[in-house]
Amino acid sequence: MQWGYPPVFFLKEVGSKVLFILHLPPPVHGAAMVGQYIRDSSVINSAFDCRYINLGISDHIDDIGRNSFKKVGRYIKLLCKVITYLISFRPHLVYLTPTMKGIGFYKDLPVILLVKLFGVRLVCHFHNKGLSARKQKLPESLLYHVIFGNTEVILLSRYLYPDIQKYVSMKCVHYCPNGIPEQDRRSKVQQSQMLNLQPSPGTVRILFLSNLIESKGLYILLQACKTLLERDVKFHCTFAGGEGDISEEEFLSKINSLGLTNTVDYAGRKYGQEKDDLFLCADIFAFPTFYHNECFPLVLLEALQHSLPVVSTCEGGIPGIVEEGRTGFLVPQHEIQPLADRLELLINDPALRKQMGAAGRVKYEREFTLAAFENRLKYILMQIMPDYAARREYVR
Repeated sequence: MQWGYPPVFFLKEVGSKVLFILHLPPPVHGAAMVGQYIRDSSVINSAFDCRYINLGISDHIDDIGRNSFKKVGRYIKLLCKVITYLISFRPHLVYLTPTMKGIGFYKDLPVILLVKLFGVRLVCHFHNKGLSARKQKLPESLLYHVIFGNTEVILLSRYLYPDIQKYVSMKCVHYCPNGIPEQDRRSKVQQSQMLNLQPSPGTVRILFLSNLIESKGLYILLQACKTLLERDVKFHCTFAGGEGDISEEEFLSKINSLGLTNTVDYAGRKYGQEKDDLFLCADIFAFPTFYHNECFPLVLLEALQHSLPVVSTCEGGIPGIVEEGRTGFLVPQHEIQPLADRLELLINDPALRKQMGAAGRVKYEREFTLAAFENRLKYILMQIMPDYAARREYVR
């Protein structure tokens, strides 16, 4: 699917003020990275008069969902800052990236109610899901109707609309898939030489990159690796990411118990150039997630960017990233054999890997660049902006 947008570079916004209340790193996660891209965007900041408030109150990934006096203090400061900007800055539009459910929902709820109390136009950009899976009781259901009433919504994919269709009309929904900046594109040979990697002849490298969270499919992939080893398939699989609900010790113990110590390695947490190095040295990207809150994993965009065929699942908006049989394969969740079968097919067919990787690169360049994301978001905000037509002028 191509994501087009009108030539908004012919328009100049006059006095349009946007208050962005979004997540910013640290900690580093998908929504925070996108927030950083928006705050640093010359496209967005030249189109509107912008102010930014960090919606996050956690320092580290491990702190998310945990309570502490420090976080309570930060939360009070957050609410005070929101009120101050609503009074002094008087935005025409508030852009918010709230959490749909759980503790995060109730944390963000007062922010939403404050914006509505001040009568400011609100657009919610969701980087999470799970609303349809909840069996809301009457009070909670009424809250959702209040929140979504007269609220514009931005989703990352059309595949995510069923999650909110009970509360949001299609006419209030806009689609803006994420984009990522271009990275180093040195050849795999050059990168392998730099990193002193000398795989055995014919060995294909599989990469998994995410935090060590069981629902991301780590143990499913390990079992698939064991199956491949039993089939005498030559490969090497690297896992990279910080500790989550699985510790490094637990993960290494699992590798050892499956007899995969010579075939699988754990590279730890990787960021920046070290992360790019892993992509550049890989031949296949595997991500058999069954994480219920998975929406639009940026790591899959990175895999397409690096011309890697992807093997993943149909969770969230992933089918909008991985085209079955074209840029990779989508396998059933929790199932080991289909995953092993698709990996074996790609391992044994270099031409197919190259073909799918090239198709993925084309898809990235067409749909998922940072420039494409910035222009899509700019156009959506222009359309949502109150009195948009009255506050624009055409320029040559």
